[in-house]
Amino acid sequence: MNKPKIWLSSPHLSGLEQEYVRDAIDSNWIAPLGPYVDLFEENLKRFCQVSGVALLISGTAAIHLGLKLIGVAQNDIVLCQSFTFSASANPILYEKATPVFIDSELETWNMCPNLLEEAIVKYVAKGKKPKAIIVVHLYGMPANMDKIVALAGKFEIPILEDAAEALGSNIDGKPCGSFSEFGVLSFNGNKIITTSGGGALLSNNEEAIEKARFLASQAKDFAPHYQHSEIGYNYRLSNISAAIGVAQLSIIKDRVASRRENYEYYLKQLSHIEGFTFLSEPTTYFSNRWLTTLTVDPSIYNLDIINLALAKENIESRPLWKPMHIQPIFMDCDIFGGEVSENLFNKGICLPSGSNLTLEEKERVISVIISSINS
Repeated sequence: MNKPKIWLSSPHLSGLEQEYVRDAIDSNWIAPLGPYVDLFEENLKRFCQVSGVALLISGTAAIHLGLKLIGVAQNDIVLCQSFTFSASANPILYEKATPVFIDSELETWNMCPNLLEEAIVKYVAKGKKPKAIIVVHLYGMPANMDKIVALAGKFEIPILEDAAEALGSNIDGKPCGSFSEFGVLSFNGNKIITTSGGGALLSNNEEAIEKARFLASQAKDFAPHYQHSEIGYNYRLSNISAAIGVAQLSIIKDRVASRRENYEYYLKQLSHIEGFTFLSEPTTYFSNRWLTTLTVDPSIYNLDIINLALAKENIESRPLWKPMHIQPIFMDCDIFGGEVSENLFNKGICLPSGSNLTLEEKERVISVIISSINS
């Protein structure tokens, strides 16, 4: 008989979700608007320290609308972090723009400011100034926003900040998602809080957020009949999903604390092993540690053996993200650098990191890893 499954990052309910969803149903507010949508948006504004939030059906939808609000159009250049999930880059193609990928720095694993500047200078010299920059706070680790924001400001290029994995992370107290023109959150089932599926667009430009809500509601004009002057989308989050989100956000600090405890546990149990390395926080950075990641020196251990051993014991693990510039759909795109993210992909693993992990489950994970490298 298989041992109980240990998930990489499963949903973790607070106990309040059923009450709020029942209230939404009893009041018949089950549409993509309603009091829980309004309340969740207000609560997110306070938590993320922004003046505007539009709740949407996914983080991908938020990136798409962010690019549209920036004015990205066909053949525009969009500079995008390569080391990320494809949802960060796919919306560039929705608008028939051209993605150009930027490799990571070793300190944060996120967009390298030096390579970003190199790319900007190159395209400006060619008369093709980039239209936008998409930076990602990967695995909850904040990107080097001081340098990236300074570069974007110098060249007057708006930033779209993908904080899908970084709710609860900050730099010197400033939340991820609040550093730029637009921020993006995800409430997918594996995120630190979830609405089952869902996302949000953040901004201090309240007019732009109102425009996002308009576009996300099929761009219905203010008229006594159904009239549409622009292409719209069915992107708004339902009141029921928002009710779940209100409950989830109320315990976000506990969820962050649990994820960080997971990281500290793995660090204590494994960091003494030669060839095992964990990503540390730079000074003034605070990561929610959405997923605890481990890199393994391939000259000492075979990562495939570790992954197979975990899978055999019904423990879910995952490789680090495969960089966008080596994905089949994006292989013809320009890339600045590439070696850092490729190297991380080849030697990295995500360990089970859910906020509902028990000590017994973490001990199982450690036992399997230790056994696999000693066999």
